[in-house]
Amino acid sequence: MARTRQDTTRERDRITDGDGVAVESALIGDDLELSYPTTDETIVDCARIDIPEEAVTALVGPNGSGKSTLLKALSNHLEPATGTVEIHGEPLESFSQKELARELGVLSQENDSLGSITVEDLVYHGRYPHRSFFESVSDEDHDAVERAIELAGIDDLRETELGQLSGGQKQLAWIAMVLAQDTDVLLLDEPTTYLDVHHQFRVLETIRQLNEERGVTVAVILHDISQAARFADYLIAMQDGELYDWGPPEEVVTEQLLADVFGVEAAVEYEPELQILPKRALPDRRT
Repeated sequence: MARTRQDTTRERDRITDGDGVAVESALIGDDLELSYPTTDETIVDCARIDIPEEAVTALVGPNGSGKSTLLKALSNHLEPATGTVEIHGEPLESFSQKELARELGVLSQENDSLGSITVEDLVYHGRYPHRSFFESVSDEDHDAVERAIELAGIDDLRETELGQLSGGQKQLAWIAMVLAQDTDVLLLDEPTTYLDVHHQFRVLETIRQLNEERGVTVAVILHDISQAARFADYLIAMQDGELYDWGPPEEVVTEQLLADVFGVEAAVEYEPELQILPKRALPDRRT
């Protein structure tokens, strides 16, 4: 059986940083069992998950490990079969949709097709939680949109319709829309999908910049554990719908984790900085 933090450490009311100092959580999930209406199978079984306040947390794990399902529950897009989710101490269900959108920005993998809308108009959609139906665009809205477009690096695309963009360009446009919401908490489901290496780093550097300069709390799903370890303050490693381990990257990323969770033999070096050196794929023990 996989080693999980739930099995190997005591329950804690608060998470701690690398120095053992208690860290407040922006989002907390307690006693979560998650499934979809089309199946009785439990997809995620999680005693507790914390997303630390004003930090970047990366969710990592193989395909099918439950990362996106967990993020849907944390963003109120999936109602837990059991358990609760709170943001800043308040249950998600106590917020209206618009109220929650002022607290929480979400980038999912399932974006609506809006081929005829321009990039700039899409980004302005991110301002809807801050206006009533009849209110016109304010200077604050304009500034937020311009800042989001600049951060996403898509100024040259602002007049282009979404239907004319490549997959990577569309991803950047949706990221800009979420940034324009100007929330204190961001949940991002694989924001580097479809992006080349240059733009992957642009997105991750933008996330880091938002966190360091504005204190934005971020939970982001990443496939590349090396990138996750480099850019995130905390990692949550998932396997088969459960939390395998969580904490600072230097504590979580081990050769055992890479073997158990990712099925690869790899060397891990911690000095001068954390590096993962893959060697080979391990035999699939489930066959």
